[in-house]
Amino acid sequence: MITINEFTEKASEYYYTRLSSKNMGIALKVHTYARRYLGNFLFEENFIEIPPVILSPITDPLNHPTLDPVLSCYGHQYQLTKSMIFHKQLALLANSKIFCFSPNLRFECEEKADSGRHLFEFTQLDLEVKDATREDVMGLMERMHVGLMQYCNEHLQNELKELGRNLKTPRAPFKKISYLDAEAQYGSDFEDALSIDNDEPIWLIDIPLDAREFYDKEDPEQPGILLDMDLIYPEGFGEALSGGEREYSHDRIVDRINKKKQDVEDYSILLEMASRGLVPSAGFGIGIERLVRYICGFKRIEDAAPFPKVPGRLCI
Repeated sequence: MITINEFTEKASEYYYTRLSSKNMGIALKVHTYARRYLGNFLFEENFIEIPPVILSPITDPLNHPTLDPVLSCYGHQYQLTKSMIFHKQLALLANSKIFCFSPNLRFECEEKADSGRHLFEFTQLDLEVKDATREDVMGLMERMHVGLMQYCNEHLQNELKELGRNLKTPRAPFKKISYLDAEAQYGSDFEDALSIDNDEPIWLIDIPLDAREFYDKEDPEQPGILLDMDLIYPEGFGEALSGGEREYSHDRIVDRINKKKQDVEDYSILLEMASRGLVPSAGFGIGIERLVRYICGFKRIEDAAPFPKVPGRLCI
């Protein structure tokens, strides 16, 4: 068994070496430039930035198992924010276009450490647009992504050259493939195969109801299919973002919660707000560390963060 002193020495050596490396200096510069571009882009698109939410009685239930620590505070139960999906919907009561650089905590299973693209603490650019369709926000993302790649190639050319990274600026609109078609073509590991098989980003659309959370809107013309999407990076870098249109009526949300066999009482605050009237919307969330990893061409996501939280490991 490793002693406390041995752990301290190894951790100190690991972090000192990483933080003093040339690649980390580049990664942090890419973080800065990417956030600057994304924030300015959304400002020009008339978005309002909202502050992040760290603790709440309600947060994203996700569609895969995670550890879910609960904190007791002032006699109430709070969870750590997994995503700001519900807070985005509620914030649209104040403004029609909102975004947030949101810290997220998802205590993933330890085997996710091997993927090279999972952290249990990360930042997500979350945005939501009132009265928007899936296609509206897909178009927004395409313009933003193409512009960011152009911006990086112009302003970070020396850094990209230092990394040996040939960052391609893709053409919009991006290709699309339905979930069921991708599964039929590539099998159960279709996401990895799609990413490896394409040299430009590709949209995965029309995801089955049981493969996603209750808040994404069911397509009225295709029962059992959701009006949502994932964007897949090329070159094997995997998922870039998830999003879609949202359920917003009280009765529809209750129906979807019941179909997922979840407890309606866990979402009583959301449902009370929905009974007063929420608005139709669409949006998505982009993982910032995954984005920086892609821009830099790093093999693993840890290289894109100064203090990466890798599932199953003790991290500072």
